[in-house]
Amino acid sequence: MVDVLPLVEARLNSALGEPDARAAVTFLGTDRVEVLRFREGDLVRYATLGMSAHPMTDPTAVLADPVKGPRAELVLSVRAGLADTDKVLRPLAVLAASPQVEGLVVAPGASLDVGEPLWPGAAFGSVLVGEPGGLVEDLELDGPMDPVRFLPLLPMTPNEAAWKRVHGAQALQERWLANGMDLRDPARRSVPLD
Repeated sequence: MVDVLPLVEARLNSALGEPDARAAVTFLGTDRVEVLRFREGDLVRYATLGMSAHPMTDPTAVLADPVKGPRAELVLSVRAGLADTDKVLRPLAVLAASPQVEGLVVAPGASLDVGEPLWPGAAFGSVLVGEPGGLVEDLELDGPMDPVRFLPLLPMTPNEAAWKRVHGAQALQERWLANGMDLRDPARRSVPLD
């Protein structure tokens, strides 16, 4: 069985440059998850490394397939210098460990909640999982393994998360777009929802 993590790290480095910091978190009963930090101009990008080591398994499946199944890593982009966003490392590691811990299959359109602010003073305690393929291209693996998808995370305020549960991810993204929301602004307010 191939170790996918060196391939994933190489893909992240080729798309985002060399990381300027990394942190590792290990939760009881799970593999280690690293969070890499990349700087690009006025943006800081945080990417998980470790979530894709195993395929995500449908929690209703009787047996977990050790080879087939979706694989992903998470990428969060924020504007630098506007908040202490480096404190997002642990919440990101928690989200990346959720497939192993809770049996979740993380997919575009899903909401992930950390139950606390993403960083000190943040108005966001949850994220919307965006569509892959924009910032970091999917990493194709040898068959029968599924490709690793790099899923962007879009921070949501509690009101936005509640609105999304009623109206759906697409409607929330359209509302953000119509209102010109800068989703990378760590100090942004909620989009108007009336």
